Amino acid sequence: MDRGREARWEKDAMTVEIVFALVTAIALAAAVFAVALALALALGVSGPAGRGTWVGGALLGAAAGVWRLVRVLRRFDAQRRQGR
Repeated sequence: MDRGREARWEKDAMTVEIVFALVTAIALAAAVFAVALALALALGVSGPAGRGTWVGGALLGAAAGVWRLVRVLRRFDAQRRQGR
């Protein structure tokens, strides 16, 4: 048979996991940014402090999204190596 090659279902599972990781990472990043934006709007922050809140929210959102993406893909890889 195909020694060393992945089966079709394994490739499909990997594709599904990558899409899941991307979608949840984007959703988490958007949620974190929305919280920062809501805080800025609720507190009436404007000027340089408002801009800093937007930038900070964007950076925190991006960091949370990357963290989620890496976490999901590493977990999938660990499970795949264990044969689950």
